[in-house]
Amino acid sequence: MHINTLDPGASPLDYYGFELRRYREAAGLTQRELGKIVNYTGSLIGQIETARKLPTQAFSDAVDAALGTGGLLSRLLDLVLRSQLPSWFQQVAELEARAAEICTFRTQMIHGLFQTEAYARATLAAMDETDLDDRTAVRLARQRILKKEHPPVAWMILSEAALYQEIGGPQVMRGQLAHLLSFENNPRINIQILPFSAGAHAGLTGSFTLFRFDSDPTIAYTEGYGSGHPTANQDTVKDCSLRYDHLQAAALSLRDSAELIRRVMEERYGEVAEVQLQQ
Repeated sequence: MHINTLDPGASPLDYYGFELRRYREAAGLTQRELGKIVNYTGSLIGQIETARKLPTQAFSDAVDAALGTGGLLSRLLDLVLRSQLPSWFQQVAELEARAAEICTFRTQMIHGLFQTEAYARATLAAMDETDLDDRTAVRLARQRILKKEHPPVAWMILSEAALYQEIGGPQVMRGQLAHLLSFENNPRINIQILPFSAGAHAGLTGSFTLFRFDSDPTIAYTEGYGSGHPTANQDTVKDCSLRYDHLQAAALSLRDSAELIRRVMEERYGEVAEVQLQQ
């Protein structure tokens, strides 16, 4: 296992493993003994200690309690999971974590901050099924910012097309749309649908996101194939902000958006529709 060569400065995952090992040994426990206490295998603990396996929130909470770390491992988990994102996306995750307001427009797919586990898994598996459990967990970990003591205000304008883009099958889509509706009475998370009837609109050039901060300049973010493009260029930010204002004006109200989501969920992905699709 070469555990003695673990470098805590190599990555957040290595640091997590190093601290786990240090606290375990200070408690005089073997990997197997700690595993019995927290209901995980000693082998899994060994893999996490040597940075070969990603920890989870449940694991971190259990080990923190068992070893009396004061919550250290749970606090490290955000850094660990963020470090596992594609390198080009890590800066975006940091912007999400720091932003006071996130305004995003999506054309064909629901934003990662609002995806269910099943929907996220289906999107990630579209062309690559390797390490799917870990990649899904890493994506979902970004959503932890919505549960902070002071979460950002989030706006998502979603093209109506995304409601019909059947990712993962009818059951997955029904669960995903139900998840969107769960935010209906949350004033900090606002979802508007841009209907087909809007016709030509300010977002025809594609999806984009605005990150606004309490004291830093606003960042506009767009994506290309396998790359992200954050910028604080004032002209770009002004253009994206103007486009977002026009998209909000063209989109349905929050109440009407929720009604459309509910209607599509029932009519397209309801139990009767599922039976028809299976026949």
